[in-house]
This record gives sequence, structure tokens and C-alpha cells, in this order.
Amino acid sequence: MTDTSPPLVLFNSLTRQMEPFQPVHPGEARVYSCGPTVYNYPHIGNMRAYVFADVLGRTLSFKGYKLTHVINITDVGHLTDDADAGEDKMEKMARAEARSIWDIAEHYKQAYWADVQALGIRQPARWTVATDYVPQMLDFAKKIAPAHCYELDSGLYFDVSTVADYGRLARAQTEEGEGRIEAVEGKRNAADFAIWRKTPPGEKRQMEWDSPWGRGAPGWHLECSVMSGEVLGFPFDIHTGGIDHREIHHPNEIAQNQAFCCTDGLDLAANSGARLWMHNNFLVERSGKMSKSSGEFLRLQLLIDKGFHPLAYRLMCLQAHYRSELEFSWEGLAAALTRLKRMVMQVDALKARADAPAGAASGKFQPFLERFDAAISDDLNTAVALTVLDEVVALKKADPAEKLATIAAIDAVLGLNLLGLARADLRLRPKAATITEAEIEAALAARKEARAAKDFARSDALRDELAGQGVEVMDGDPLGWEWALG
Repeated sequence: MTDTSPPLVLFNSLTRQMEPFQPVHPGEARVYSCGPTVYNYPHIGNMRAYVFADVLGRTLSFKGYKLTHVINITDVGHLTDDADAGEDKMEKMARAEARSIWDIAEHYKQAYWADVQALGIRQPARWTVATDYVPQMLDFAKKIAPAHCYELDSGLYFDVSTVADYGRLARAQTEEGEGRIEAVEGKRNAADFAIWRKTPPGEKRQMEWDSPWGRGAPGWHLECSVMSGEVLGFPFDIHTGGIDHREIHHPNEIAQNQAFCCTDGLDLAANSGARLWMHNNFLVERSGKMSKSSGEFLRLQLLIDKGFHPLAYRLMCLQAHYRSELEFSWEGLAAALTRLKRMVMQVDALKARADAPAGAASGKFQPFLERFDAAISDDLNTAVALTVLDEVVALKKADPAEKLATIAAIDAVLGLNLLGLARADLRLRPKAATITEAEIEAALAARKEARAAKDFARSDALRDELAGQGVEVMDGDPLGWEWALG
């Protein structure tokens, strides 16, 4: 961007205020995002976090920073209760499916990566897999144990009273501590958490390692501190995650980082291990199908099976600010798909008219780019940024190649692939449909002939036949889509 580009201002969850982005290393941006625990398919609420992190990374690139983005894969240690209680999610699913825990991890890791690709999320600089970093986790734990940890029969625990300002990120400090933390006999403080969990006597885990505190597995919180510090170095620039991590997981990470780096209180945000902590809000779905415990939950594949292109869901996410709750509904998703169709059709028309490939935007489009830059620099205000894109797409009497260049520059941040999508890409076939597209097109052609001959009885009969097979005929559709499978 130009020297007159507005500064990137982001909301820091740790300080609860907007702050200009000031990189630790000039010209660079180092970002760590809490990734999935690969024990099940991600639901669409999980994926909102990665759309948000992707927009953040794209914005940093747009602003001229050299981006190093790391996302972790948790394949060990994350318990069935985020409050450090219960069974290991991976071990539990391996038993339930009677499969190797390594097979479970690989299957659901690949499923997650498929969703990442479908949503247009850029590949990070590195995926870090927890089980690849167990030796480093042991070294980390050995360093902090003498001053900050104590051993119980069940494992090694972190004493949160040994670091300053524990829980400031969550703003949930009470005399009783965090009430959702597991009650373990012998814990010094209610909020103390496991650094290493010993395998109980007489049991054997599929994933376990030797340690100075007995054979077992690392605590979930330890993983992210070790992987972020190893790859990005402390302090790095930004740590992202869902708002649910703000209450327990991230405060525990911060405590570990303070202990490892021997830093003081959190009045200096960098003492936490990262200069900024950013969290996206929840996706809300009123029927309760956002919970994986229900067995049937909203996966991206379900949206695709119902005929919705995954980038319609990405657009739905962009229409709300990342820090706002977003309510999911099928009607809202359909509206997002219609908006995406409009943009793709208009871009298709531009590509047909352009005499040359998209080059650089001209001065005519500079005010639009400046307004877009201002919106995205204002804590990633994608909702406003989208309105600027709409205006550019709708602008009349403009050179098609220059207009395409402007759209491409904006879409490099929004990630909707507007110059790569074709109209046919957005007409997905619902899984339940049995009629073929060739049969639909033939029936529509016959219906068009009947209407031209004023044989309205035949026309209506053909429409009813199509409706009986799940095909909605959209006469007079302003988008020219003609039909949709529903």
C-alpha cells in the first residue's frame, strides 16, 4: 500500500482496546492461530475462526507485511472438557470407532484441510502437529517446573499464583478461581492446570511418552505455548482463536509463556508471549446443531450436500464483524449465495468485455481502494469493505480491465475467488437430487417451446413435473439462473 495508507488498528482482547499494529520485527507479521483437535469433523462454527484468521493474514499481506502464519493441529492431550477435565478426546474417539488413534488423527486432519481449501483459506506458512513437538514440550516443562509447578499423583500441575495477573485475558478472576476447572485433590488453587498428565496405574494410552513425572501425555495448554514459541519466537505479533479460548485455554498459555520467558505482569502485553490476542465471536444456530455431542451437527459438507457453495458460507461470515455473534440460518445462507451469484455474473460479464487481463487499477478507482483500505484497517471491518466491493462491481462506464484489477485487489483480502469462479461452479447439485442436469435442461427447453406456442397447459405440466423432482423453475429470475435444485 501507499505511504498514505491508514494504519492497521486491531482490537486486543488482553487490553480490551483498539491498538495500532506495531510489529515486533519491522516489516514482518508473525501470527499463531489455535487449530483444531482432530478427533471429529469441524462444524461450521469452528471454521468461522479460520475464515477470520485468514482475513487477518490477507489483510497483513495487503498492508505490505511479510506474513508468517502458523496453525497447529492438536492430536494429543485435549480433554473432553476444555476446562482441563475428562478423557482425552483423541483416545475416546479411537475407542468409539475401534481404530488406531493415529488413523483417527489422519482422517480428521484431512477432513479439516479439505474444509480449509473449500473455504478459500490460504495455506499458512506452517502446520505444526502436536505429537511432533513432544521433546520440546518436555524441555519447556522441565524449565518452568522448579519455580512454577508441583507434582500430584495424577500429573504435573502449574501453580497460577506464581505468575502476575493470571486470568487478566478472561477478566474472570474471583476468590474461588475459575469454577469450571476440574477439582483435583491436592491442587493448590482451583485454577491450577495440568502441564503433564500421568497415565493412571494399570492403564495404557495409545499416545504416551516417558517424562520426569512418569509416563503420560502433555497437557493441552502446553502444546500451543511450545509450538508458537518454537516457530515464531517470543514475543510474536498476534495470537488468534475463538472466543471460547479466551476464558481458560489462552490464560493458561499466557501463564506458561510468562513462566518460560521469566516476564513480569501483563501491563506490558508482550509479556504474555504475543503483543495482541484476537478472538472471533460465536456462530449461533438456534436448533442446537452446532454441538458435536448431538451426533448430527452442521458441517461444511452438509451445506454442500444441500446445494450451497462453501464460499457462500465464507461470504456469510464476512457480512458480520468477526467480534459480533453471527446467527446461522438457511435463509441467510441462501441470501449470501444470491449475493455471491450476482457478483460472479457481473465479473463474468467484465471478463468477456475486457480487452486485456486485469492490470493495475486507475485513478478513477483509487477512491474506492482507499475506502476499502480504511474499512479493512479498522479492525477488519469486512461488512463495510463488502459494500465498497458492491459499489465497484455496480459502477457503470468504467474500463473493464481496470475494474477487474480493482475487484482483484479487494478480493485478495476477502478471498471470494471472484475472478476464478464461473457461474456453473455455484450451481451445486444437492446430494438428494436424482434428476440430471441434462434432463433439467431438456425439460426447460421443451417448456420454452410450449410457452412460445402459448401452450400454457403443457408449460405448467412441465413445471409441475420438475417441481416434483425438486427443481424450482425461476421464471423472470433477474439473475438469469433459470432453475435451482432445492
